[in-house]
Amino acid sequence: MCGIWALFGSDECLSVQCTSAMKIAHRGPDAFRFENVNGFTNCCFGFHRLAIVDQLYGMQPLRIKKFPFLWLCYNGEIYNHETLKKQFEFDYQTKVDGEVLLHLYDRFGIQKMASLLDGVFAFVLLDTANRKVCLGRDTYGVRPLFKFLTDDGFLAVCSEAKGLKDLTHAMDTPPEIIPFLPGHFEVFDLKPTGKVQSLQMEPFHCCTKEPSHAVYDTLETLPTGFDEETVKGNIRKLFESAVRKRLMAHRRIGCLLSGGLDSSLVAATLVKLAKEEKLLYPIQTFSIGSEDSPDVLAARKVAAHIGSEHHEVNFTAEEGIQAVEEVIFHLETYDITTVRASVGMYLISKYIREKSDSVVIFSGEGSDELTQGYIYFHKAPTPKAAAEDSVRLMKELYLFDVLRADRTTAAHGLELRVPFLDHRFTAYYLSLPEEMRTPKDGVEKHLLRDSFKGLNLIPEDILWRRKEAFSDGMMSVKKSWYTYLQDHLESTVNDDQMEKARKTFPHNPPSSKEAYYFRQVFEKHYPGRAYWLSHYWMPRWIDATDPSARTLSIYKPEKDQ
Repeated sequence: MCGIWALFGSDECLSVQCTSAMKIAHRGPDAFRFENVNGFTNCCFGFHRLAIVDQLYGMQPLRIKKFPFLWLCYNGEIYNHETLKKQFEFDYQTKVDGEVLLHLYDRFGIQKMASLLDGVFAFVLLDTANRKVCLGRDTYGVRPLFKFLTDDGFLAVCSEAKGLKDLTHAMDTPPEIIPFLPGHFEVFDLKPTGKVQSLQMEPFHCCTKEPSHAVYDTLETLPTGFDEETVKGNIRKLFESAVRKRLMAHRRIGCLLSGGLDSSLVAATLVKLAKEEKLLYPIQTFSIGSEDSPDVLAARKVAAHIGSEHHEVNFTAEEGIQAVEEVIFHLETYDITTVRASVGMYLISKYIREKSDSVVIFSGEGSDELTQGYIYFHKAPTPKAAAEDSVRLMKELYLFDVLRADRTTAAHGLELRVPFLDHRFTAYYLSLPEEMRTPKDGVEKHLLRDSFKGLNLIPEDILWRRKEAFSDGMMSVKKSWYTYLQDHLESTVNDDQMEKARKTFPHNPPSSKEAYYFRQVFEKHYPGRAYWLSHYWMPRWIDATDPSARTLSIYKPEKDQ
């Protein structure tokens, strides 16, 4: 996890602009560098470093003797950098995983370079020999990237939008700041003035296609065919491979554990592989909730089963309410379910940073979208409709769950790893027959659960535990965290404001006092930027006015709670 920031063609003195780079300092607490580009006085890079791989040469922009004309600033992890080095006989000068981007770009060009990367990344690559600037972002946008481009060709990019919103420019109207599209790369021509012109913007990978790097994968060839045992075996192999490749780190690894299916599978597999790989420390797991919350009790049970060093963070509604504004500032969104779920994740990340030495944090994001885990999938009219909605959710992850997971952990200088969003694992799962992936016997994610049945990896009752939204399961069954929040906000927004909500906020007008308050806070920090969120996250195929599963007519609480 790092923070990247770069300007090309700035109209203002760089010493003035560089204060904007400090707005993302939380992403890289270990070191900071600000570097001008030789020959281009109005171009520069800013980099905040969180040191995970290669403590010595990991500072950026990364430049090596072999390619003195290439400058690379990237945030991410390239899990197959050693494999590609062997495959193409690259001569590395550092141990930095990102060095592989320079070699791939030099040999194959930008499109093939991006498609061969197995990992999570957002990059800015400057080629002064050919006067090109290239941007790219991983398939699901696990690593964030925002772009600011004026009509006269001043380009600025940053890991978070807050590093771009106060830049000085020569335009009469402020340019839009937009999230860079996941799974795409863009090439700009760099003019002698330092200004740019976009030449090409194209996708290099779509989640339903097997990634190009799969042919070089060290994993054995998987058996083909769609009979159930073959499929379940492949799911297990690919998932284990996804966790194993993410062990690449020089800093301590931990795991978020909510006690739900997804984080439990991640934590259990992580503990198992850490022993196999002979890691020198026990894996720490972390859960958050009030004392009687279903999540805390389930997580405790899983931790005891897998033998992790478990930490419980006590959560009170008061603490959560106090954190909301800070959370919205870090998130850069006002989406209802994202804000609700982010509060717990933000507070647990704060605890990890202050009270433990784990820095690389595994988490279960992406599973619900991939494996049709949301309760509303029970209402899908056809398996085809469910499969299409699953792909839609995967493509929108960067606006919702992946955004939440990145910002809440990066706010405290932690680095997130999400094995469920592994390129090969997701492509395989999405290639399975539509009927296989739907809820069965009244249970969502049936295929995933069934694949790990009888292995004693996690307790059987956890393996079959119903879906609880993170923002619901943190408090007791009697009262969800969001209900406490709504009660508190009832007095902060008046009825008159609600009546005028559509006029005040024509884009995505809030339909509740809670949503109104989130929007107010967002506008305070990011005025006029409501377009960053195209739509609210809501369940489908059911009459829903609130994103929480507990409000849906089809929600059934666990019988034993």
